[in-house]
Amino acid sequence: MSTIFTRLKSMAFGLAFVAGVAFAGALGARAQEFKQIELTDQMVANFIAAQKDFAPLASKLVEGGESPDAALTKQLEDIAKKHGFASFAEFEDVGANITVVLDGLDRASGTFTDPVEKMKKELEDIKADDSIPAEDKKLAVDDLTQEIAQSQPLQHKGNIDVVKKHVAEIEALIPEEAGESGPEDGDPPAP
Repeated sequence: MSTIFTRLKSMAFGLAFVAGVAFAGALGARAQEFKQIELTDQMVANFIAAQKDFAPLASKLVEGGESPDAALTKQLEDIAKKHGFASFAEFEDVGANITVVLDGLDRASGTFTDPVEKMKKELEDIKADDSIPAEDKKLAVDDLTQEIAQSQPLQHKGNIDVVKKHVAEIEALIPEEAGESGPEDGDPPAP
């Protein structure tokens, strides 16, 4: 399973994106298979607004595993449509696109580095790190090389500015322990 997908899935739980990205994970979708779309302010605002309705379904999604029942699937579709999405699949795509931008966004400086470029740098860092045991290094290099080969760079650069406009609202949804992509040392999110 790819690191991007793992990051998307874990961030999804932290952001209450559980309904969007984790459902895709439950169906076995790979992060690279999501549809890159051009985000609008309205899409992101609708996505944020939908979180309070999706949050109560998080445990049901986890319990549903790879085959959520028809009633849960209908709830997911209904909530997505209530918040202006054509379908739950569109909601998932918006969440995945937001997550890709967040993964590359340095909160302290506001600069964006494409997640694929971040993985390439991480790969070079691992290769150069002599403190990593050879067997562990080989596994990490192989895994990361595979992830890079399967990943797509961000196609819609305008998504960066759209997500930046909403980053404070999105960050408010992230619990403190959500992970590495949050602000460092209490720094506020960059605009």
